[in-house]
Amino acid sequence: MVPDVATGDPTMLLCLHCARRVASPPSRSKYGGLTSHLKFRGAFTRLVKLSFARIDGLIGSNLPMSAYRDEAWWCNSPSSAHARAWLDAGWEVQEVNLQEGYVVFKKVREVPAKKLKRAKGDEVKPFTPVPVHAPKRKPPSKTKVSKLYARIKNLERQRAASRSIRGFKPRPPHEKQLFKPDEKPQ
Repeated sequence: MVPDVATGDPTMLLCLHCARRVASPPSRSKYGGLTSHLKFRGAFTRLVKLSFARIDGLIGSNLPMSAYRDEAWWCNSPSSAHARAWLDAGWEVQEVNLQEGYVVFKKVREVPAKKLKRAKGDEVKPFTPVPVHAPKRKPPSKTKVSKLYARIKNLERQRAASRSIRGFKPRPPHEKQLFKPDEKPQ
């Protein structure tokens, strides 16, 4: 907990996460998520159909009510902030269906990707993955080995004791005691 960043008042405590949001608010516009999504999709396709619910998820809040009611809200005029979101990404609205709640965007131009600035002395090195070392296996303990060995022996004994011929049911132990193997009961 830290004092309130905006006022410096130590009686108004904020958690560090909240203080970071107050000290450095996001610099993106409200529709920045839509812009970045359309830029990403531009590498794969020329048409994108997005539902209003999907756009709500991309921008992180709800669209205004006029977007649900009025097709003019979806016009491609660069004077509105929401239209600049798709125009800056190189897309235009092709179709709007208010009854079914979707918009179809059409790609009209390529937007070059931003290049990272590098210092003059930096060289571009190829990507080398981090070496992966297989974990060393510890040998099993003697107790585990002896338990497994005893288990295997018990299974072998069970298989050997219950050898049966197909279609022939072995006699239960009490019958074996009653009759001798070579004599038939009378």
